[in-house]
Amino acid sequence: MSSKESVDLVIIGAGPGGYVAAIRAGQLGLRTVIIEKDKNLGGTCLLRGCIPTKALLHTADLLDEFKHAREHGIVADSVSLDFGQAQKRKSKVVTKLSRGVEFLMKKNGVRVMTGAAHIEKPGSIKITSAGGSTEVLQSRNTIIATGSVVRSLPNLDIDGKQIIGSDEILELSEIPKSLVVLGAGAVGVEFASMFRRFGSDVTILELLPRLLPIEDEEISAELAKSFKRQGIKAFTNANFQSAVKEGGLIKVKARIGEADREFAAEKLLVAVGRRAYTDGLGLENTRVEVERGYIKVDPHMRTAEPGIYAIGDVVPTPLLAHVASAEGIVAVETIADKDPKPLNYDHVPSCTYCLPEVASVGLTEAKARQRGYEVKVGRFPVPVIGKAQIMGATEGLVKMVSDARYDEMLGAHIIGPHATELIAEACMGLQLETTVEEVIRTMHAHPTVSETFREAAEDVHGIAIDM
Repeated sequence: MSSKESVDLVIIGAGPGGYVAAIRAGQLGLRTVIIEKDKNLGGTCLLRGCIPTKALLHTADLLDEFKHAREHGIVADSVSLDFGQAQKRKSKVVTKLSRGVEFLMKKNGVRVMTGAAHIEKPGSIKITSAGGSTEVLQSRNTIIATGSVVRSLPNLDIDGKQIIGSDEILELSEIPKSLVVLGAGAVGVEFASMFRRFGSDVTILELLPRLLPIEDEEISAELAKSFKRQGIKAFTNANFQSAVKEGGLIKVKARIGEADREFAAEKLLVAVGRRAYTDGLGLENTRVEVERGYIKVDPHMRTAEPGIYAIGDVVPTPLLAHVASAEGIVAVETIADKDPKPLNYDHVPSCTYCLPEVASVGLTEAKARQRGYEVKVGRFPVPVIGKAQIMGATEGLVKMVSDARYDEMLGAHIIGPHATELIAEACMGLQLETTVEEVIRTMHAHPTVSETFREAAEDVHGIAIDM
């Protein structure tokens, strides 16, 4: 393709935002090119994030089930972890899904180009291959979907060996005897949960007052109790001071409240967040506006430069794969003049795949009160329900937040078995502006864990059947 030829759309980045946008563009008949610097498609989520992490977490779940199998009548003595095989299976899953993305590009007529993209000027993108050759594309529209990279702290360098980020921890060949996790967001608690079950001595240090700070306070408190029972040591209000290598260990100093503490471990996982990746894109050659590292967009994902859109982790919306995918569809349908409805970011589900799982959607109780709602809350303990007893679940809570005036459901917050699947019911409820009464009148199959959702709704009205 020469520099004189033009396409309808160039997408920079083939993660869950970029490749979903490309598929939708192909479905709508747009001549589309997707540019990815990695040799494999799928982005951070598929290659180094969501998918490999959840594959290893599934291994941790199975290991935990086998260790407690005797109470269910299954004798599985001398159960042990073959971490090498777990890593092989993880890689197999990633490879299969990445090839699936390649197939979908071909199926939808999307041309894939491998290399680093640089916007020379609006509508003109130069692609530089790993070998140094270049090619220039002319495009009527451009979507920036370059994602994010691991963030560290100013006084902490990730060396990839003892001080590691989420990329490196996924490639470990051995289970560390001890692990300090810096940060208790979704990434931090997932790896803490995983490696504790793999046999590591795990300590979490979190700057804010609670684990999973964006979740409802009651859910965070339940997770803290569970982690303590599992032997995970978690310190909140922990202000990181320094990390020094000494005697084969990492000595981590932190100020916790008014006291200075020191922790030693084989590995230090830095899980303090991610930053938008826009390095070398050539945004300075456009009118695209950047604020605090993120690209500013309108509700249809348009930047300040006509014809240039941005989606996913490079914009100041939740850094989640499903958000990027939804934004990609909005951007493409806007380009195709389909007049899509902007996303409601109050309806974004959040899922954390630790043990126990945590999931939520909508407003927390605190946020609902901040917005001026007259709030009514319902709660239901998961272990009470029959299916939970059958499964051997001993912990969990479903919490529903509602508006007392109109009985509208405002949010749902779950900790317990299958929380990340159960949250879909609440997502649908919010999308349809469901009332609590409608949830109560919706028949739920018995015995299922989903009954807890109806029971939490009943508790909003003070009529929970099983409590």
